[in-house]
Amino acid sequence: MFAFTEKKSSLIQKTLKKTNIDLPLLLGIVLLLALGIAILYSAIQETPKLLGRQITGIILAFIVMLICAKIPPRKYIALAPWLFGITTILLLTVLGIGIISKGAQRWLNLGLLRFQPSEIMKIAMPLMLAWYLHNKILPPKAKDLLIAGIIILVPTAIITKQPDLGTAIIVAASGVFVLLLAGINWKAVGWFLATFLLASPIAWHFMHNYQKDRLLIFLNPENDPSGSGYNIIQSKIAIGSGGLLGKGWLHGTQIHLQFLPVHATDFIFAVCGEEFGYIGCVLLIAIFVYILGCGLYISSKATDTFSRLVAGSLSLTFFASFFVNISMVTGLLPVVGLPLPLISFGSTALVTTMAAFGIIMSIRANQTLF
Repeated sequence: MFAFTEKKSSLIQKTLKKTNIDLPLLLGIVLLLALGIAILYSAIQETPKLLGRQITGIILAFIVMLICAKIPPRKYIALAPWLFGITTILLLTVLGIGIISKGAQRWLNLGLLRFQPSEIMKIAMPLMLAWYLHNKILPPKAKDLLIAGIIILVPTAIITKQPDLGTAIIVAASGVFVLLLAGINWKAVGWFLATFLLASPIAWHFMHNYQKDRLLIFLNPENDPSGSGYNIIQSKIAIGSGGLLGKGWLHGTQIHLQFLPVHATDFIFAVCGEEFGYIGCVLLIAIFVYILGCGLYISSKATDTFSRLVAGSLSLTFFASFFVNISMVTGLLPVVGLPLPLISFGSTALVTTMAAFGIIMSIRANQTLF
């Protein structure tokens, strides 16, 4: 019996090594996806077909992750500028012929395939900046920071134009994370923050009316409880009503009585709060932190600059998406329309997130100089 168990364990290890799968990271991903399916099932009971689409998306995402894990980091160096350039072209194409849904033009429809190019940019941006900086002297000099700033600004501005402020923030953050990991001088960070504050009045002028409303409602949701402030008020009620242990799976009243809008996407964390309570929310946050820790550990062990910057930035970008979403749902940040990674309904975000994990696993499996 012991010999059989040992043989089985050895087979699993060989399989993981052959596929470049990092077991600790995979464990966190599987736990998060399992919890996500449970939460999503409760959130979309009125449209059960969506669950089948999500499961199909998960299967596709795992296949993409396995493919990305098998590609060595040196290939990603060669692919980075091409991926960035093609994705930027796709973003410009969206502005011209993209599908308009709920007042936003974010999707491309290629017949059998319908996707958001902005989600791909969450991967393309860190790869591009890591490619640009990997053979430079670090910390980056002023010239390199200027070029990096342009690289960040162009796709961010295009995504903001769609408009998709939430994704634009995450794309910009993914680039900033690369610069921070590259050892950017804190004086430069200070100048960046000062420039951002000075540019805020100009940015306000170019914002859409609904974006201005979201910022104003963030300061005081009760000013328009049945209009712009409705979503965040109902979200807080749902989370607060869950208490310590929650109302129980499938027993959330705010969700199933249709008080909480977009509960399968942007506000799905409120579903977790209502049905699983404080304990469920802490468990969910703990899994996200665990995955972040795995990614940063892999980054710290990388033996080349490109791998270190990419693994660290992709891990921090994943966590930033989570942080912005739950901060938005709990009223700590304005509502910007951002899904909860690996939990919210949506195939494009799911596939790109798993692709990012595949790249991180590739870096883990190829931690040798090249």
